[in-house]
Amino acid sequence: MDLYCVMGNPVEHSRSPRIHARFAELCGQQMDYGRRLIPLGAFAEGIAAFRREAAERGDSARGCNITVPFKFEAAALAEHTSARATLAQAVNTLRFEADGSIHADNTDGIGLVNDIVRNAGVPLAGKALLLIGAGGAAAGVLGPLLDAGASRIVVANRTVDKAIAVVQRHAALALGHGATLEAWALDEVPGAFDVVVNATASSLVGDAVPVSANVLRPGALAVDMMYGPAAAGFMAWAEAHGAVPRDGLGMLVEQAAESFEIWRGERPPSAQVLAELRASLAAGH
Repeated sequence: MDLYCVMGNPVEHSRSPRIHARFAELCGQQMDYGRRLIPLGAFAEGIAAFRREAAERGDSARGCNITVPFKFEAAALAEHTSARATLAQAVNTLRFEADGSIHADNTDGIGLVNDIVRNAGVPLAGKALLLIGAGGAAAGVLGPLLDAGASRIVVANRTVDKAIAVVQRHAALALGHGATLEAWALDEVPGAFDVVVNATASSLVGDAVPVSANVLRPGALAVDMMYGPAAAGFMAWAEAHGAVPRDGLGMLVEQAAESFEIWRGERPPSAQVLAELRASLAAGH
């Protein structure tokens, strides 16, 4: 059996096993996908144990998804890293090659773009976009947002130096696309935007939305990378100020679809699985 998993700490909340099981079912693929809780400071050991235990059972460890807090450590383990993961300096997908080497990628950004453009039906070409946060989540999506054709992106963060560092790393990509890329403090963001993406942990810890509602153009799309109850506060804020709220469930499914294609060479029906997952969650399952 080909084995895959999601590794993180915590990880018990992850819906990735459910999503990938459904992808495999719909695509007629034989694979097993589980969760592995990795102790802090023991990520490399966790990867080695996963591969060793699979071999001992006569199975094949083929890859894994990486969630917090190991996305930076994962990048250091790989012999081969995709251009987008190199730019993000964070990894969420590892593929174990037949020669024993590890290929690293980051599918978070393209997952977000696909959800906004395909599922929400909002084109990004020529749009002004505000990215709230400058940590690993923000760095993972900035490159694909530029590739999608946004004409202006502002990265806003409590610590401006972190926003500046992310912007500087993406400056050449922005220049190549003819896009304006800026770094600002959260309370100094100039102008209003067509799309606002919250890539901070504010929703997760129940904090207030870290920017003024003035950043929202009428009818703007406001996306929180969190989903479920964690995203409720941000979505209520967006709706109360005339924006269209969206949670991160679509991003989760779309980034998983990208990982599945990297591993299995087949694109799963992500829109169908997203619709099924939303219906299941609405029913309390």
